[in-house]
Amino acid sequence: MSSTLFRTKKVEESILDTEEPEHALKKSLSALDLTVFGVGVIIGTGIFVLTGTVAKNNAGPATALAFVVAGVACALAALCYAEFASTVPVAGSAYTFSYASLGELPAWIIGWDLVLEFALGTAVVAVGWSGYIQSLMDNAGWVMPAALGSREGADTFGFDILAAALVLVLTGILVVGMKLSARITSIVVAIKVTVVLVVIIAGAFLIKADNYDPFIPKAQPVEAGASLDSPLIQLMFGWAPSNFGVMGIFTAASVVFFAFIGFDVVATAAEETKNPQRDMPRGILGSLVICTTLYVLVSIVVTGMQHYSQLSVDAPLADAFKATGHPWYAGFISFGAAVGLTTVCMILLLGQTRVFFAMSRDGLLPRFFSRVHPRFKTPHRPTILLGVIIAVLAGFTPLTELAALVNIGTLFAFVVVAIGVIILRKSRPDLPRAFRTPWVPVIPILSVCASLWLMINLPAETWVRFAIWMAAGFLVYFVYGRGHSRLARSGAGEEEPSVGDGAP
Repeated sequence: MSSTLFRTKKVEESILDTEEPEHALKKSLSALDLTVFGVGVIIGTGIFVLTGTVAKNNAGPATALAFVVAGVACALAALCYAEFASTVPVAGSAYTFSYASLGELPAWIIGWDLVLEFALGTAVVAVGWSGYIQSLMDNAGWVMPAALGSREGADTFGFDILAAALVLVLTGILVVGMKLSARITSIVVAIKVTVVLVVIIAGAFLIKADNYDPFIPKAQPVEAGASLDSPLIQLMFGWAPSNFGVMGIFTAASVVFFAFIGFDVVATAAEETKNPQRDMPRGILGSLVICTTLYVLVSIVVTGMQHYSQLSVDAPLADAFKATGHPWYAGFISFGAAVGLTTVCMILLLGQTRVFFAMSRDGLLPRFFSRVHPRFKTPHRPTILLGVIIAVLAGFTPLTELAALVNIGTLFAFVVVAIGVIILRKSRPDLPRAFRTPWVPVIPILSVCASLWLMINLPAETWVRFAIWMAAGFLVYFVYGRGHSRLARSGAGEEEPSVGDGAP
Protein backbone atom coordinates (compact mmCIF):
# COMPACT_ATOMS: atom_id res chain seq x y z
CA MET A 1 0.00 0.00 0.00
CA SER A 2 2.84 2.38 0.83
CA SER A 3 4.18 2.04 -2.72
CA THR A 4 0.88 3.32 -4.12
CA LEU A 5 0.66 6.19 -1.63
CA PHE A 6 4.13 7.40 -2.60
CA ARG A 7 3.96 6.71 -6.34
CA THR A 8 5.50 9.65 -8.15
CA LYS A 9 4.46 11.25 -11.38
CA LYS A 10 7.35 11.68 -13.78
CA VAL A 11 8.23 15.23 -14.73
CA GLU A 12 7.95 14.24 -18.38
CA GLU A 13 4.37 13.03 -17.80
CA SER A 14 3.42 16.29 -16.09
CA ILE A 15 4.82 18.32 -18.97
CA LEU A 16 3.09 16.05 -21.51
CA ASP A 17 -0.26 16.71 -19.77
CA THR A 18 0.12 20.41 -20.52
CA GLU A 19 0.02 19.66 -24.25
CA GLU A 20 -3.45 18.03 -24.25
CA PRO A 21 -5.69 20.49 -26.19
CA GLU A 22 -8.65 20.27 -23.80
CA HIS A 23 -6.47 20.61 -20.69
CA ALA A 24 -3.77 23.04 -21.93
CA LEU A 25 -3.45 26.59 -20.61
CA LYS A 26 -2.47 29.47 -22.88
CA LYS A 27 1.15 30.64 -22.58
CA SER A 28 1.12 34.43 -22.46
CA LEU A 29 3.21 35.63 -19.48
CA SER A 30 6.68 37.15 -19.49
CA ALA A 31 9.26 37.67 -16.73
CA LEU A 32 7.93 41.20 -16.24
CA ASP A 33 4.38 39.88 -15.85
CA LEU A 34 5.55 37.39 -13.22
CA THR A 35 7.51 40.04 -11.32
CA VAL A 36 4.45 42.29 -11.34
CA PHE A 37 2.32 39.41 -10.05
CA GLY A 38 4.81 38.83 -7.24
CA VAL A 39 4.97 42.49 -6.22
CA GLY A 40 1.20 42.72 -6.58
CA VAL A 41 0.50 39.93 -4.11
CA ILE A 42 3.28 40.65 -1.59
CA ILE A 43 2.64 44.35 -1.09
CA GLY A 44 -0.62 44.71 0.82
CA THR A 45 -1.67 46.17 4.13
CA GLY A 46 1.53 44.85 5.73
CA ILE A 47 3.62 47.68 4.35
CA PHE A 48 1.21 50.28 5.74
CA VAL A 49 0.37 48.66 9.08
CA LEU A 50 2.79 45.91 10.10
CA THR A 51 5.93 48.04 9.87
CA GLY A 52 4.92 50.49 12.58
CA THR A 53 3.15 47.90 14.73
CA VAL A 54 6.24 45.71 14.97
CA ALA A 55 8.45 48.75 15.56
CA LYS A 56 6.37 49.75 18.58
CA ASN A 57 5.94 46.30 20.09
CA ASN A 58 9.00 44.27 19.13
CA ALA A 59 12.09 45.92 17.65
CA GLY A 60 11.98 49.72 17.51
CA PRO A 61 13.98 51.28 14.67
CA ALA A 62 15.73 47.90 14.22
CA THR A 63 12.55 46.74 12.44
CA ALA A 64 14.49 47.46 9.23
CA LEU A 65 16.91 44.68 10.22
CA ALA A 66 13.95 42.40 11.01
CA PHE A 67 12.73 42.85 7.44
CA VAL A 68 16.18 41.91 6.16
CA VAL A 69 16.18 38.74 8.31
CA ALA A 70 12.68 37.82 7.12
CA GLY A 71 13.69 38.56 3.54
CA VAL A 72 16.65 36.19 3.85
CA ALA A 73 14.35 33.45 5.23
CA CYS A 74 12.02 33.96 2.26
CA ALA A 75 14.95 33.99 -0.15
CA LEU A 76 15.93 30.49 1.01
CA ALA A 77 12.46 29.22 0.10
CA ALA A 78 12.41 31.31 -3.10
CA LEU A 79 15.61 29.66 -4.36
CA CYS A 80 13.97 26.24 -3.95
CA TYR A 81 10.79 27.40 -5.69
CA ALA A 82 12.83 28.87 -8.55
CA GLU A 83 14.55 25.54 -9.27
CA PHE A 84 11.29 23.58 -9.20
CA ALA A 85 9.32 26.11 -11.25
CA SER A 86 11.96 26.13 -13.98
CA THR A 87 12.37 22.34 -13.95
CA VAL A 88 8.67 21.43 -13.74
CA PRO A 89 6.87 24.31 -15.55
CA VAL A 90 3.39 22.98 -14.78
CA ALA A 91 0.41 24.58 -13.00
CA GLY A 92 0.03 23.69 -9.35
CA SER A 93 3.17 25.04 -7.70
CA ALA A 94 4.13 23.05 -4.59
CA TYR A 95 1.48 20.41 -5.36
CA THR A 96 3.02 19.55 -8.74
CA PHE A 97 6.56 19.71 -7.34
CA SER A 98 5.60 17.27 -4.55
CA TYR A 99 3.99 14.84 -7.01
CA ALA A 100 7.28 14.66 -8.92
CA SER A 101 9.49 14.19 -5.86
CA LEU A 102 7.66 13.00 -2.73
CA GLY A 103 4.74 11.03 -4.16
CA GLU A 104 0.96 11.12 -4.53
CA LEU A 105 -0.16 11.30 -0.90
CA PRO A 106 2.27 14.10 0.04
CA ALA A 107 1.22 15.91 -3.16
CA TRP A 108 -2.43 15.57 -2.21
CA ILE A 109 -1.72 16.86 1.30
CA ILE A 110 0.09 19.93 0.02
CA GLY A 111 -2.56 20.55 -2.65
CA TRP A 112 -5.31 20.32 -0.04
CA ASP A 113 -3.29 22.68 2.14
CA LEU A 114 -2.88 25.22 -0.68
CA VAL A 115 -6.60 25.17 -1.48
CA LEU A 116 -7.29 26.22 2.12
CA GLU A 117 -4.46 28.76 2.18
CA PHE A 118 -5.50 30.59 -0.99
CA ALA A 119 -9.25 30.42 -0.28
CA LEU A 120 -8.96 31.93 3.19
CA GLY A 121 -6.32 34.37 2.01
CA THR A 122 -8.56 35.64 -0.80
CA ALA A 123 -11.56 36.00 1.51
CA VAL A 124 -9.61 37.74 4.27
CA VAL A 125 -8.03 40.19 1.82
CA ALA A 126 -11.42 40.91 0.22
CA VAL A 127 -12.87 41.77 3.63
CA GLY A 128 -9.87 44.03 4.33
CA TRP A 129 -10.32 45.75 0.97
CA SER A 130 -13.99 46.33 1.79
CA GLY A 131 -13.00 47.99 5.06
CA TYR A 132 -10.68 50.45 3.31
CA ILE A 133 -13.31 51.26 0.67
CA GLN A 134 -15.95 51.87 3.34
CA SER A 135 -13.50 54.14 5.17
CA LEU A 136 -12.92 56.18 2.01
CA MET A 137 -16.71 56.29 1.42
CA ASP A 138 -17.25 57.56 4.97
CA ASN A 139 -14.74 60.35 4.33
CA ALA A 140 -16.81 61.33 1.29
CA GLY A 141 -20.06 61.26 3.28
CA TRP A 142 -21.37 57.97 1.83
CA VAL A 143 -22.34 55.48 4.52
CA MET A 144 -23.00 51.82 3.75
CA PRO A 145 -26.04 50.24 5.48
CA ALA A 146 -24.86 48.17 8.45
CA ALA A 147 -26.45 45.00 7.07
CA LEU A 148 -24.42 45.33 3.85
CA GLY A 149 -21.19 46.46 5.45
CA SER A 150 -20.07 43.38 7.34
CA ARG A 151 -21.45 40.62 9.49
CA GLU A 152 -20.03 42.20 12.63
CA GLY A 153 -21.74 45.48 11.84
CA ALA A 154 -25.28 44.13 11.96
CA ASP A 155 -27.43 42.84 14.83
CA THR A 156 -29.38 40.28 12.79
CA PHE A 157 -28.31 39.95 9.15
CA GLY A 158 -24.95 40.94 7.80
CA PHE A 159 -23.41 40.47 4.35
CA ASP A 160 -20.27 42.26 3.21
CA ILE A 161 -21.49 43.05 -0.29
CA LEU A 162 -18.36 44.94 -1.32
CA ALA A 163 -16.07 42.02 -0.45
CA ALA A 164 -18.29 39.54 -2.29
CA ALA A 165 -18.61 41.84 -5.32
CA LEU A 166 -14.82 42.25 -5.54
CA VAL A 167 -14.28 38.47 -5.62
CA LEU A 168 -16.94 37.98 -8.31
CA VAL A 169 -15.53 40.75 -10.52
CA LEU A 170 -12.01 39.33 -10.22
CA THR A 171 -13.37 35.87 -10.99
CA GLY A 172 -14.76 37.22 -14.26
CA ILE A 173 -11.42 38.81 -15.13
CA LEU A 174 -9.55 35.55 -14.51
CA VAL A 175 -12.01 33.62 -16.68
CA VAL A 176 -11.49 36.01 -19.62
CA GLY A 177 -7.75 35.43 -19.68
CA MET A 178 -4.35 35.66 -18.02
CA LYS A 179 -3.08 38.44 -20.26
CA LEU A 180 -6.00 40.68 -19.28
CA SER A 181 -5.34 39.80 -15.63
CA ALA A 182 -1.65 40.67 -16.12
CA ARG A 183 -2.48 44.04 -17.73
CA ILE A 184 -4.89 45.02 -14.95
CA THR A 185 -2.39 43.86 -12.35
CA SER A 186 0.37 45.92 -13.98
CA ILE A 187 -1.75 49.09 -13.81
CA VAL A 188 -2.80 48.53 -10.20
CA VAL A 189 0.71 47.58 -9.07
CA ALA A 190 2.10 50.71 -10.73
CA ILE A 191 -0.39 52.80 -8.76
CA LYS A 192 0.33 51.23 -5.39
CA VAL A 193 4.10 51.22 -5.85
CA THR A 194 3.84 54.90 -6.75
CA VAL A 195 1.91 55.48 -3.53
CA VAL A 196 4.59 53.64 -1.54
CA LEU A 197 7.40 55.62 -3.20
CA VAL A 198 5.62 58.93 -2.57
CA VAL A 199 5.20 57.98 1.09
CA ILE A 200 8.90 57.03 1.33
CA ILE A 201 10.12 60.21 -0.37
CA ALA A 202 7.75 62.52 1.50
CA GLY A 203 8.47 60.82 4.81
CA ALA A 204 12.23 61.09 4.27
CA PHE A 205 11.96 64.89 4.60
CA LEU A 206 10.19 64.50 7.96
CA ILE A 207 12.75 62.21 9.59
CA LYS A 208 14.31 63.31 12.89
CA ALA A 209 17.60 61.64 13.76
CA ASP A 210 16.74 61.63 17.48
CA ASN A 211 13.96 59.10 16.81
CA TYR A 212 16.60 56.50 15.92
CA ASP A 213 18.12 56.71 19.41
CA PRO A 214 18.43 53.95 20.49
CA PHE A 215 18.38 52.06 17.19
CA ILE A 216 18.21 48.74 19.07
CA PRO A 217 16.22 49.40 22.28
CA LYS A 218 17.03 47.59 25.52
CA ALA A 219 15.67 44.03 25.68
CA GLN A 220 12.39 43.39 27.51
CA PRO A 221 11.55 39.77 28.53
CA VAL A 222 8.06 38.43 27.77
CA GLU A 223 6.14 36.16 30.13
CA ALA A 224 5.23 32.79 28.60
CA GLY A 225 1.53 32.03 28.08
CA ALA A 226 -0.32 28.78 28.75
CA SER A 227 -3.50 28.98 26.62
CA LEU A 228 -4.16 27.80 23.07
CA ASP A 229 -3.73 31.33 21.76
CA SER A 230 -0.09 31.22 22.88
CA PRO A 231 2.64 30.19 20.41
CA LEU A 232 3.18 26.44 20.22
CA ILE A 233 6.81 26.79 21.30
CA GLN A 234 5.67 28.33 24.59
CA LEU A 235 3.35 25.41 25.36
CA MET A 236 6.01 22.87 24.39
CA PHE A 237 9.03 24.31 26.16
CA GLY A 238 7.75 27.18 28.31
CA TRP A 239 10.05 29.48 26.37
CA ALA A 240 8.96 32.99 25.42
CA PRO A 241 10.82 35.34 23.06
CA SER A 242 12.02 38.73 24.20
CA ASN A 243 10.99 42.05 22.71
CA PHE A 244 13.58 44.62 21.69
CA GLY A 245 17.28 44.01 21.99
CA VAL A 246 19.08 41.78 19.49
CA MET A 247 16.67 38.88 20.07
CA GLY A 248 13.78 41.29 19.52
CA ILE A 249 14.93 41.63 15.91
CA PHE A 250 14.33 37.91 15.39
CA THR A 251 11.02 38.09 17.24
CA ALA A 252 10.00 40.90 14.90
CA ALA A 253 11.23 38.90 11.90
CA SER A 254 8.83 36.06 12.77
CA VAL A 255 6.00 38.61 12.67
CA VAL A 256 6.95 40.62 9.57
CA PHE A 257 7.71 37.40 7.67
CA PHE A 258 4.01 37.16 6.91
CA ALA A 259 4.16 40.44 5.04
CA PHE A 260 6.20 38.54 2.41
CA ILE A 261 3.72 35.71 1.92
CA GLY A 262 2.63 35.48 -1.69
CA PHE A 263 5.76 35.16 -3.82
CA ASP A 264 5.10 31.40 -3.98
CA VAL A 265 1.87 32.14 -5.87
CA VAL A 266 4.01 33.16 -8.85
CA ALA A 267 5.00 29.51 -9.27
CA THR A 268 1.37 28.52 -9.92
CA ALA A 269 1.54 30.40 -13.24
CA ALA A 270 4.53 28.43 -14.57
CA GLU A 271 2.45 26.64 -17.20
CA GLU A 272 1.17 29.95 -18.60
CA THR A 273 4.64 31.44 -18.98
CA LYS A 274 6.22 31.77 -22.43
CA ASN A 275 9.72 30.81 -21.29
CA PRO A 276 9.34 29.35 -17.77
CA GLN A 277 12.90 28.02 -17.57
CA ARG A 278 14.25 31.56 -17.82
CA ASP A 279 11.40 33.73 -16.56
CA MET A 280 10.15 31.88 -13.45
CA PRO A 281 13.36 32.39 -11.41
CA ARG A 282 13.47 36.02 -12.51
CA GLY A 283 9.85 36.61 -11.51
CA ILE A 284 10.09 34.89 -8.13
CA LEU A 285 13.45 36.31 -7.01
CA GLY A 286 12.92 39.72 -8.63
CA SER A 287 9.62 40.39 -6.88
CA LEU A 288 11.12 39.33 -3.53
CA VAL A 289 14.09 41.70 -3.89
CA ILE A 290 11.86 44.64 -4.84
CA CYS A 291 9.44 44.09 -1.97
CA THR A 292 12.19 43.58 0.62
CA THR A 293 13.76 46.89 -0.44
CA LEU A 294 10.45 48.74 -0.17
CA TYR A 295 9.69 47.22 3.24
CA VAL A 296 13.08 48.22 4.62
CA LEU A 297 12.72 51.79 3.34
CA VAL A 298 9.21 52.18 4.75
CA SER A 299 10.31 50.91 8.17
CA ILE A 300 13.23 53.35 8.21
CA VAL A 301 10.91 56.23 7.31
CA VAL A 302 8.14 55.47 9.81
CA THR A 303 10.53 55.04 12.76
CA GLY A 304 12.36 58.20 11.75
CA MET A 305 9.19 60.31 11.49
CA GLN A 306 7.90 59.39 14.94
CA HIS A 307 9.54 57.75 17.96
CA TYR A 308 8.75 54.04 17.93
CA SER A 309 7.16 54.21 21.41
CA GLN A 310 4.58 56.72 20.14
CA LEU A 311 3.53 54.88 16.99
CA SER A 312 -0.10 53.78 16.79
CA VAL A 313 -0.99 50.12 16.29
CA ASP A 314 -3.98 50.42 13.94
CA ALA A 315 -2.57 52.80 11.30
CA PRO A 316 0.99 53.69 12.28
CA LEU A 317 2.16 55.12 8.96
CA ALA A 318 -0.91 57.26 8.42
CA ASP A 319 -0.88 58.46 12.02
CA ALA A 320 2.84 59.26 11.82
CA PHE A 321 2.05 61.72 9.02
CA LYS A 322 -0.76 63.20 11.12
CA ALA A 323 1.63 63.61 14.06
CA THR A 324 4.02 65.56 11.84
CA GLY A 325 1.24 67.87 10.64
CA HIS A 326 0.45 66.20 7.29
CA PRO A 327 -2.98 64.57 7.70
CA TRP A 328 -3.62 64.55 3.93
CA TYR A 329 -1.30 61.56 3.57
CA ALA A 330 -3.58 59.44 5.77
CA GLY A 331 -6.26 59.37 3.07
CA PHE A 332 -3.59 58.90 0.41
CA ILE A 333 -2.25 55.84 2.26
CA SER A 334 -5.76 54.39 2.65
CA PHE A 335 -6.24 54.81 -1.10
CA GLY A 336 -2.96 53.03 -1.80
CA ALA A 337 -3.88 50.17 0.54
CA ALA A 338 -7.31 49.74 -1.05
CA VAL A 339 -5.84 49.70 -4.55
CA GLY A 340 -3.08 47.33 -3.48
CA LEU A 341 -5.42 44.79 -1.95
CA THR A 342 -7.24 44.42 -5.26
CA THR A 343 -4.27 42.69 -6.87
CA VAL A 344 -3.51 40.67 -3.74
CA CYS A 345 -7.04 39.25 -3.87
CA MET A 346 -6.89 38.48 -7.60
CA ILE A 347 -3.51 36.74 -7.52
CA LEU A 348 -4.44 34.59 -4.52
CA LEU A 349 -7.60 33.55 -6.37
CA LEU A 350 -5.47 32.83 -9.43
CA GLY A 351 -3.16 30.61 -7.40
CA GLN A 352 -5.99 28.58 -5.92
CA THR A 353 -7.70 27.91 -9.24
CA ARG A 354 -4.42 26.69 -10.78
CA VAL A 355 -3.76 24.27 -7.92
CA PHE A 356 -7.36 22.99 -8.13
CA PHE A 357 -6.99 22.66 -11.91
CA ALA A 358 -3.77 20.65 -11.62
CA MET A 359 -5.25 18.28 -9.03
CA SER A 360 -8.28 17.76 -11.27
CA ARG A 361 -6.13 17.05 -14.33
CA ASP A 362 -4.37 14.33 -12.31
CA GLY A 363 -7.71 12.78 -11.36
CA LEU A 364 -7.40 13.48 -7.63
CA LEU A 365 -10.40 15.79 -8.03
CA PRO A 366 -13.16 15.34 -10.67
CA ARG A 367 -11.72 15.68 -14.21
CA PHE A 368 -14.72 17.85 -15.08
CA PHE A 369 -12.81 20.80 -13.63
CA SER A 370 -9.70 20.32 -15.76
CA ARG A 371 -11.21 21.31 -19.11
CA VAL A 372 -10.18 24.77 -20.27
CA HIS A 373 -12.45 27.32 -21.93
CA PRO A 374 -12.43 26.76 -25.72
CA ARG A 375 -11.85 30.44 -26.44
CA PHE A 376 -10.00 31.91 -23.46
CA LYS A 377 -7.93 28.79 -22.65
CA THR A 378 -8.42 29.34 -18.92
CA PRO A 379 -9.68 26.85 -16.29
CA HIS A 380 -13.09 28.55 -16.19
CA ARG A 381 -14.97 25.83 -14.30
CA PRO A 382 -12.87 25.77 -11.10
CA THR A 383 -12.43 29.56 -11.35
CA ILE A 384 -16.19 30.15 -11.32
CA LEU A 385 -16.87 27.50 -8.65
CA LEU A 386 -14.18 28.72 -6.27
CA GLY A 387 -14.96 32.38 -6.98
CA VAL A 388 -18.59 31.94 -5.95
CA ILE A 389 -17.67 29.94 -2.82
CA ILE A 390 -15.08 32.51 -1.72
CA ALA A 391 -17.49 35.39 -2.43
CA VAL A 392 -19.99 33.78 -0.06
CA LEU A 393 -17.28 33.20 2.54
CA ALA A 394 -16.10 36.79 2.30
CA GLY A 395 -19.67 38.08 2.54
CA PHE A 396 -20.95 36.03 5.45
CA THR A 397 -18.01 34.84 7.52
CA PRO A 398 -15.91 36.82 10.03
CA LEU A 399 -12.49 35.44 9.12
CA THR A 400 -10.13 37.30 11.43
CA GLU A 401 -9.36 34.28 13.62
CA LEU A 402 -8.85 32.03 10.60
CA ALA A 403 -6.28 34.30 8.94
CA ALA A 404 -3.40 32.56 10.74
CA LEU A 405 -4.25 29.38 8.80
CA VAL A 406 -2.98 31.17 5.70
CA ASN A 407 0.40 31.56 7.37
CA ILE A 408 0.82 27.97 8.55
CA GLY A 409 -0.33 26.69 5.15
CA THR A 410 2.30 28.75 3.36
CA LEU A 411 5.10 27.69 5.68
CA PHE A 412 4.10 24.04 5.33
CA ALA A 413 4.40 24.43 1.56
CA PHE A 414 7.87 25.96 1.98
CA VAL A 415 9.00 22.91 3.97
CA VAL A 416 7.67 20.45 1.38
CA VAL A 417 9.25 22.27 -1.57
CA ALA A 418 12.66 22.47 0.12
CA ILE A 419 12.61 18.74 0.91
CA GLY A 420 11.44 18.02 -2.63
CA VAL A 421 14.45 19.80 -4.15
CA ILE A 422 16.83 17.51 -2.23
CA ILE A 423 14.92 14.35 -3.18
CA LEU A 424 14.55 15.23 -6.87
CA ARG A 425 18.27 16.04 -7.12
CA LYS A 426 19.01 12.47 -5.98
CA SER A 427 16.20 10.63 -7.80
CA ARG A 428 16.39 12.53 -11.11
CA PRO A 429 19.85 14.06 -11.52
CA ASP A 430 19.38 13.78 -15.29
CA LEU A 431 16.62 16.41 -15.46
CA PRO A 432 17.57 19.65 -17.24
CA ARG A 433 17.55 22.45 -14.68
CA ALA A 434 17.62 25.97 -16.10
CA PHE A 435 18.03 27.29 -12.56
CA ARG A 436 19.77 25.35 -9.81
CA THR A 437 19.40 26.15 -6.13
CA PRO A 438 22.96 26.80 -4.89
CA TRP A 439 24.61 24.77 -2.12
CA VAL A 440 22.16 21.87 -2.05
CA PRO A 441 21.36 20.43 0.47
CA VAL A 442 22.51 23.31 2.72
CA ILE A 443 20.10 25.95 1.36
CA PRO A 444 17.01 23.65 1.41
CA ILE A 445 17.84 22.46 4.95
CA LEU A 446 18.19 26.05 6.15
CA SER A 447 14.85 26.84 4.47
CA VAL A 448 13.18 23.93 6.30
CA CYS A 449 14.63 25.05 9.64
CA ALA A 450 13.57 28.68 9.13
CA SER A 451 10.02 27.67 8.15
CA LEU A 452 9.63 25.22 11.05
CA TRP A 453 10.88 27.87 13.47
CA LEU A 454 8.25 30.31 12.25
CA MET A 455 5.56 27.60 12.34
CA ILE A 456 6.12 26.76 16.02
CA ASN A 457 5.86 30.46 16.81
CA LEU A 458 2.24 30.42 15.56
CA PRO A 459 -0.62 30.02 18.10
CA ALA A 460 -1.40 26.46 19.17
CA GLU A 461 -5.06 26.89 18.15
CA THR A 462 -3.88 27.48 14.59
CA TRP A 463 -2.19 24.08 14.67
CA VAL A 464 -5.41 22.48 15.94
CA ARG A 465 -7.48 23.96 13.10
CA PHE A 466 -4.81 23.02 10.58
CA ALA A 467 -4.84 19.43 11.86
CA ILE A 468 -8.64 19.26 11.48
CA TRP A 469 -8.44 20.47 7.86
CA MET A 470 -5.67 17.97 7.11
CA ALA A 471 -7.73 15.12 8.63
CA ALA A 472 -10.61 16.06 6.31
CA GLY A 473 -8.14 16.00 3.42
CA PHE A 474 -7.01 12.47 4.25
CA LEU A 475 -10.65 11.36 4.25
CA VAL A 476 -11.32 12.88 0.81
CA TYR A 477 -8.16 11.33 -0.61
CA PHE A 478 -8.91 7.78 0.53
CA VAL A 479 -12.60 8.00 -0.39
CA TYR A 480 -12.14 9.58 -3.84
CA GLY A 481 -8.67 10.70 -4.90
CA ARG A 482 -6.70 7.48 -4.45
CA GLY A 483 -9.07 5.41 -6.59
CA HIS A 484 -9.60 8.04 -9.31
CA SER A 485 -5.95 9.04 -9.68
CA ARG A 486 -4.77 8.82 -13.30
CA LEU A 487 -1.63 7.08 -12.08
CA ALA A 488 -3.76 4.48 -10.29
CA ARG A 489 -5.96 3.83 -13.32
CA SER A 490 -3.05 3.58 -15.74
CA GLY A 491 -0.90 1.57 -13.37
CA ALA A 492 1.96 3.92 -14.19
CA GLY A 493 2.66 4.72 -10.61
CA GLU A 494 2.95 1.14 -9.38
CA GLU A 495 6.46 0.70 -10.71
CA GLU A 496 7.69 4.15 -9.79
CA PRO A 497 10.35 4.25 -7.06
CA SER A 498 9.10 5.28 -3.66
CA VAL A 499 10.51 8.25 -1.79
CA GLY A 500 13.04 6.15 0.03
CA ASP A 501 14.35 4.31 -3.02
CA GLY A 502 16.42 7.19 -4.40
CA ALA A 503 16.54 5.39 -7.73
CA PRO A 504 17.44 7.48 -10.79
